[in-house]
Amino acid sequence: MTGRPKDRAGSATGTAFTWREYGAELAGTAILLFGGLSAVSLNFGAGSPIVEALPSARLRLLLTAVLFAGTGTAVVYSPLGRRSGAHLNPAVTLAFLLEGKIPWRAGLGYVGVQFLGASLAAAAVVLAWRGLAISARAGMTEIRSGLSLAEAAALELGMTAALVLLILTLLSTRKTAPFTGAAAGLLVAAFVFLEAPLTGTSLNPARSFGPALVMGDFGQYPFYLVVPLAGGAAGAAVYRFLGRLLGRNPSPLCGKLRHPRGGAPCPFRGCRYRHLPAPEAGGEGPG
Repeated sequence: MTGRPKDRAGSATGTAFTWREYGAELAGTAILLFGGLSAVSLNFGAGSPIVEALPSARLRLLLTAVLFAGTGTAVVYSPLGRRSGAHLNPAVTLAFLLEGKIPWRAGLGYVGVQFLGASLAAAAVVLAWRGLAISARAGMTEIRSGLSLAEAAALELGMTAALVLLILTLLSTRKTAPFTGAAAGLLVAAFVFLEAPLTGTSLNPARSFGPALVMGDFGQYPFYLVVPLAGGAAGAAVYRFLGRLLGRNPSPLCGKLRHPRGGAPCPFRGCRYRHLPAPEAGGEGPG
């Protein structure tokens, strides 16, 4: 790394985090939240035609889980995701910070635009669906009555840690890295379907912030800020522990969940795609 020029965010990569990365992360987070919160509003809002057409709450929850997670997966594989890396979640960005894949200044910028994107999306959902969104509390995450704080924390922390561990593990090899977005989407869909009635399956402080902001209710938000972040840190710690236990020194190939093929310029630290030949030069690269 010595002698390599540092970018404006302090990453020794030769390229910089620019408005394009931040803008893509903002737009990607907004799309994720608009799609997911719209699914919650339409599937559970009072008077929704979907509620009348599909009376089973479990089937509607399954549909919501697929739409919420599917929107995120689509963002990962979209041009927006390939530009920013599609963290879409401060807990995921924190894990990459702890892995040394993104400088702190750029990481804080990502977190900022994630919160902004989530807020804009939640406001757009209320404007688009009005009474349906309001009756569904804009998709707010809330702890079910009767569930203790410790039980809720164990669920949210465990799920977020599992999500981060999956992402870091799949990004560690060239064979599995291309499937990271799809696998993460399937895991999130399963968590939403199985656990949403208990805590709302946040996994993401920005996801919980947007609805709390538009509904003006931050009563439980400290929980949804602290616990998923702790889960992200825990997932990164378990990833490192397992690596040492197996006698390896794992490191994700890049801080992007889906990297463009070939040796495209990349601002993330230690990106192992950057020096691969571009497709037009005779190689496609692993991603």
